Amino acid sequence: MKQSKVGNICKNIGLYAGLTLWALMVLFPFYWMILTSLKGYSTYNSEYIPKFYTLNPTFENYVTAFTTVPLGKYFLNTFIFTIITTVLMMVVVILAAFAFARLDFKGKNLVFAIFLSLMMIPNELVIITNFVTITNLDLRNTFTGLILPSVTSVFYIYLLKENFEQIPDELYKAAKVDGTSDLKYLIKVMIPIAKPTLITIAILKVIECWNSYVWPRLITDDANYFVVSNGIQEIRENGFGRENVPAMMAAVVVISVPLIVLFLIFRNKIMSGVSRGGLKG
Repeated sequence: MKQSKVGNICKNIGLYAGLTLWALMVLFPFYWMILTSLKGYSTYNSEYIPKFYTLNPTFENYVTAFTTVPLGKYFLNTFIFTIITTVLMMVVVILAAFAFARLDFKGKNLVFAIFLSLMMIPNELVIITNFVTITNLDLRNTFTGLILPSVTSVFYIYLLKENFEQIPDELYKAAKVDGTSDLKYLIKVMIPIAKPTLITIAILKVIECWNSYVWPRLITDDANYFVVSNGIQEIRENGFGRENVPAMMAAVVVISVPLIVLFLIFRNKIMSGVSRGGLKG
């Protein structure tokens, strides 16, 4: 018994030591980013050997980040892009998932199989097709051109469909007997039950839109429509990024904080929603 107890203690010590080391490795880039943003320009350039601390922290870099480039404008563009895209995508995903999960129509399984096969198409091919389409529609440098290609997701439709199928068929049949329409049943019954998964999908979509880089970079060359990811690249190429690294890090910190806060607040819902969507029965 004593040997077993000692073995369990040693096992736990090794486990927690490994987890602590891994946590330090993951968090170190964030620490270095924040530390650099708090160093003065002259202090940073005078360090021949980088220091892991600073005795004279300053918030001057954050002021520089907002005054040198229109970072506030980039934030507003990203907010508009993220909110509208997420709302439209949620409408499309909910209706599509409901159709595949509850409605009976000819060729449903074939259509859904084709939908799933779209996930195997390289993203580069989709981007090229979308770029040509949006350009032909003369929607470059518009919010419509930014938003349209992102209003649906095969993966999210699949995830929500699996969740909807867990709802007992008896509820649907009872609702139909009472004369409830499909839309009312979806709004009153299925959406409330699937709320954890819907919250997860919405949060993941917000994160995806906030981090979006390639598509906004391709479809916009007007700074008035830049989102934060493209704004960071613009800062790096034409702003102070190559010279004033602390100010660049301050801009990155400001852009990263909303997503970090969002994830910390809703991390439990994200985990529960994903696990719920993958269960059957």
